[in-house]
Amino acid sequence: MSFNSLPFLVFILLFFLFWFKLKKKTNIKYLCLIVSSFIFYGWWDWRFLFLIVFSGFVDFFAAILINGYRKHAKLFLILSFFVNLMSLSVFKYSSFLADQFENIFEIFSISIQLKDKLPEFTYILPVGISFYTFQSMSYTIDVYRKNLKPTNNVLHFFSYLVMFPQLVAGPIIRAKDFLEQLNRERKVSGIEFWNGIKLIIIGYFQKTVIADNLGVFVDHAFAGVNNQPGLYWWIVMLCFAFQIYFDFSGYSQIARGLAKLMGYHFKMNFNHPYLAISLRDFWNRWHISLSTWFRDFVYIPLGGSKKGRLKSHINMWITMLLSGLWHGANINFILWGGFHAAGLSIERIIKQFFTKSNIKVASFITGALTIIYVLIAWVFFRSTSIEQIGTVLGQMFQLNLNYNFIEENINPLIFLLLAFVAEGSYYFEREVASFKRFKKQYDLEVFQYSLMICAIVFFRGPEQEFIYFQF
Repeated sequence: MSFNSLPFLVFILLFFLFWFKLKKKTNIKYLCLIVSSFIFYGWWDWRFLFLIVFSGFVDFFAAILINGYRKHAKLFLILSFFVNLMSLSVFKYSSFLADQFENIFEIFSISIQLKDKLPEFTYILPVGISFYTFQSMSYTIDVYRKNLKPTNNVLHFFSYLVMFPQLVAGPIIRAKDFLEQLNRERKVSGIEFWNGIKLIIIGYFQKTVIADNLGVFVDHAFAGVNNQPGLYWWIVMLCFAFQIYFDFSGYSQIARGLAKLMGYHFKMNFNHPYLAISLRDFWNRWHISLSTWFRDFVYIPLGGSKKGRLKSHINMWITMLLSGLWHGANINFILWGGFHAAGLSIERIIKQFFTKSNIKVASFITGALTIIYVLIAWVFFRSTSIEQIGTVLGQMFQLNLNYNFIEENINPLIFLLLAFVAEGSYYFEREVASFKRFKKQYDLEVFQYSLMICAIVFFRGPEQEFIYFQF
């Protein structure tokens, strides 16, 4: 069940009808949330509900055992890791690994069809498996590290694990941030309710008006990669950059808004990433819940930046390559992670040299260079093959002064301009004090969000699934 579908509209109206009637009946409320979340997830394929339930119970009891039997804590943590990573490997990576082994055997002229021997269910990717697996693993790791006491309330735990707004595409929430919210009385004030509605409207506007319309142009460009001038592909990649940003940010905003209506708070998952002045800054702003997950549970345990420069670079490369692999069982995603790792390494070396030489570079220059690098990186992410990556990159850097494509693609350029305006308006409103001084908050907000609703109704693009559902 997708946020941008009619069944979800019916589902969410019925859910809140029951939710607000339950009031302070907490256990019944949690049960309502869990059952509703199972219905929401099972709408795609009810057969994979057993995966969430099974891995959830494993981690629920593993955390209790870790806390109760500290001498054997590592054993129970390994059990949690094994169950979660095995399910992730079987359903997401088995076909990819079979392909790689087949290619290796071909080098030695050995023909073997490993993929044909895989069970049929391994070809079906459970929606959101990477998200809820990482969320569940973070719970047992935090308990093992004594950063969190495990809950003995199974309803609390499954409310945390399967809460439907963030279940299939994040943000990846931490148990220590969420479970404590279950232990205090939640009253949704009028302001909080309005803030939730605003987030939902912004999310749908970002997804349906900007991302889906830009997606039509991007999909057409990548469907048949013909000989095009370099500027064409730079515009395509700029469109994709905003498409994936507003698609994923839109989902996160809707999730945060729905949570607010229930009385819960999710942390921001995006912080205007294309305003970053360095690649490191970009990753501090992009998909924050995943970036911090890899920082806390991969990069820092490997040693972070405390074991020398070379080890620091190696740790960063491992983290970024795993981040790429998390996105999908495809060599393109691994190359995307590696390309970002290379950029981060080069950035560190240059920064160290500039610091020693007392050289300062204007932030608008470093910001422009960052965006250019990120756009090139998106080629690896969006392309469907190594050949397509080479073709697109080759055309991006060729000198061709043919600009006839602009007249033929005026509509996507309009929505690209709208993306710039939408992103810039948030920055303008946040940063410019004079704007806030003259702002009649509620009158302006009602007008602003009414315009967004009109745009959603009249200018929404062809319905497309959220991009991050595939991860």
